[in-house]
Amino acid sequence: MKNRLLVQLCCACSTRARVLSLSLALLITGNSSLYAASTEPELSLTTAIKRSLQRNPALKIFSIKQTDLQTQLQTAYLKPAYELDIESDNFLGSRRFNGLDNSELTVSLSSVIELGGKIDARTNLYSDRGTVLRAQQKVKSLELLGEVTRRYIHVLTAQARVALAVEATDLAQRTLADVTARSKAGLSPEAEVKRAAAAHSQAQLALSSEHHQLRFRKFSLAAMWGDSTAQYPAVSGNLFQFGIDVDYQYLQKKVEMNPAIDVFLAEERLRDSEIRLAKTESTSDIRWSIGVKRFQETSDTALTAGVSMPLFSQKRNTGSVSSAIASRNIVRFQKDIALINMRTQLFRAYSHRQQAILSANTLKDKIVPELKEALRETQIAYIRGRYSYLDYVAARQELLDARRMLIDAAATALSYGIEIEQLTAEPLSNSDHNDRFLTED
Repeated sequence: MKNRLLVQLCCACSTRARVLSLSLALLITGNSSLYAASTEPELSLTTAIKRSLQRNPALKIFSIKQTDLQTQLQTAYLKPAYELDIESDNFLGSRRFNGLDNSELTVSLSSVIELGGKIDARTNLYSDRGTVLRAQQKVKSLELLGEVTRRYIHVLTAQARVALAVEATDLAQRTLADVTARSKAGLSPEAEVKRAAAAHSQAQLALSSEHHQLRFRKFSLAAMWGDSTAQYPAVSGNLFQFGIDVDYQYLQKKVEMNPAIDVFLAEERLRDSEIRLAKTESTSDIRWSIGVKRFQETSDTALTAGVSMPLFSQKRNTGSVSSAIASRNIVRFQKDIALINMRTQLFRAYSHRQQAILSANTLKDKIVPELKEALRETQIAYIRGRYSYLDYVAARQELLDARRMLIDAAATALSYGIEIEQLTAEPLSNSDHNDRFLTED
């Protein structure tokens, strides 16, 4: 059942959506082995995506809507129903009409002949509604993939912050040991020992806070597939793998192919169908009836027939046609507005991502190594009595701050990368990946 639901979803999604999901996974791991069945205890992005596609109720709603729409389409194919009319005249009156002897009974069959192509207009309308629904499902699938990946990045970031907090605790413990040794040698006052001990306690408190944040992030990710326990030890991935840059002009052209634009195009076709249906309503239908009339008094029978047609229906339906045209024009403007907003979001995400990558690479390759060396030299100088306690603490804090900035910059770059991929519905990396995980059990 799970596999069938997954295949159904994949059929509903476009090829761009499938490629995007692969790219989102690559963006986190930078390792093609991610797409194989994971034997590691850590949760992979592939597994998180598969579970969300299978279990998230946001996608299951579309199958219900599709079934309902199919039922409405079947109803739209139906022709007008036949009506059986039974009418009795001239009975229970006065004098000679006070009984049933002079009553007249008429039994007739009637229906409507629809003119102007009303059946085709109705069926086309529901067919176009199905196209809109499928386009909306593609958009929702991309949104789900993006949200799963964003929460995955949050967990990966929280793990890095816990590791940094562990390192900060170790550094505080090392500082406390150095200060205690100097104090016992009579080279540092007892107050510095107390300050170092307080700093160590604060580092332990910060570590506890980071663990709490990690638990929350893990729970938030597990909620995407309806799990309330988050029973996985960690997520796998490389926080500092940013993928390959793509030219901005190329990305800008790809924005116009976003499934969200397909929704507007499908809605525009739906509004055109509504216009055609409204115009068919301007054509009057013919109502006919045929029956048999029996005269009770003479026991004679005769055929009855009738035809009726409304007058001036075209003028009376002008407002409906105008309203449908206005709705179609509104959708066109909404599509233009959406394109403008998406291009603006693309430029913002692209420029911010470039800056975040520059910051992360500079911190990782230059600033953090220099501060590590500075801390090592400061520690040696402090032990030898050349630097003060404040110099030692400052060097330690500068390194921790830089490491924290590196984590934030990397997480920001990955987050903006996900936003770009959602806007363009294409991966930032041009690598060719298989999509085995989309059909695995």
